[in-house]
Amino acid sequence: MDLRGTAARRTLRYPTGDRVVVSGLPGSGKSTLIRRVLALQDTVRRIDSQDVRERWGSALPRWLPYAAYRPLARIAHYAGLRRALSSGASVVVHDCGSQAWVRNWLGRDALRRGRALHLVLLDVPVATALRSQAERGRTVSGYAFMRHRRAVRRLIVNAESGRLPRGCQSVVLLDRGAAGALAGISFE
Repeated sequence: MDLRGTAARRTLRYPTGDRVVVSGLPGSGKSTLIRRVLALQDTVRRIDSQDVRERWGSALPRWLPYAAYRPLARIAHYAGLRRALSSGASVVVHDCGSQAWVRNWLGRDALRRGRALHLVLLDVPVATALRSQAERGRTVSGYAFMRHRRAVRRLIVNAESGRLPRGCQSVVLLDRGAAGALAGISFE
């Protein structure tokens, strides 16, 4: 479903227990969107690596750079994701777009548990994403950004032509306006 160019308020509705991956460029607004539209309940888990990074960062000395504890934070993130998937709850996952193995894992897990995987894909101009990174003070390297850019571009092109990523049951394309108009993500 392509909602780019629309500003109508709407809620994306999925069956209870399904998994939703929110993907896009770094700085495209994935974390902001998830926090704004997802009503957390006992039956919904939000998995965002930024939450793990912030928890680790607040528990460690300020002088310690993220690069020093990044591997541990990533392990904690994937362990939390695994726990969420096995909980039986609906799961919404922040995905950078460049890690196809994560979507493949989520798709296999959903299939094994009789659930479906859905992709919400943010299509934001590169300049907007870079500006957003600078504004929040969390930039990624040029090399990493190019990897993300290629992977997200592939996802968008495939979605525009009706090709779903492996394991996905549906794709919703949003631009900044449609993302801003989104009223919620719910599981019923």
